[in-house]
Amino acid sequence: MSEHPDCALIRRGYEAFGKGDLETLGTLMTADVIHHVPGNNVLSGHHKGREAVLDLYRRLGEETNGTYRVRLENVMVDGRGHAISVHVAQGDRGDRGIEIHEGLFFTIVGGKITDIDQCTQDIDESDAFWA
Repeated sequence: MSEHPDCALIRRGYEAFGKGDLETLGTLMTADVIHHVPGNNVLSGHHKGREAVLDLYRRLGEETNGTYRVRLENVMVDGRGHAISVHVAQGDRGDRGIEIHEGLFFTIVGGKITDIDQCTQDIDESDAFWA
């Protein structure tokens, strides 16, 4: 049984993110993509446009001195242009560390990511880490 194309797209994105290959990652998104980050911290908000989203991903590395990593656990699709991924995010920032489950809800149009809604296992823990 072959993998659904939307699953394959999300897996390619995670692979590129893990390698720090933002050029490839950018090709998987529309120019007007939006990544919504929950909480009340330095990364929270609506990052609008491919460059703004890629800047968010650069900041994850900068803010953690390159220690930020995600380990993909699962990708699920509905066959109608939506995918959900679950991963564990890890990193160190100053004297704090984090290891937390997160989920991303993707909207996919024409084989490209148009919208990413981020959810976290514990908003308070996430806010304290990124404060």
